[in-house]
Amino acid sequence: MFLQRFFHFFSRDIAMDLGTANTLLYTRSRGIVINEPSVVAMDVQKNAVLAVGAAAKEFL
Repeated sequence: MFLQRFFHFFSRDIAMDLGTANTLLYTRSRGIVINEPSVVAMDVQKNAVLAVGAAAKEFL
């Protein structure tokens, strides 16, 4: 019951856009709070994430 109220509260105030180029996180009170490239850099030999967002884009 607590979790339902918790997620219901945030569902009205947070929006996430998982676009093809950038991921945006918007809150009603603060506007856009995250605007990061939708990129993940991975080490395929170790199957590990090296970086995400702008840091991962630098690998390109």
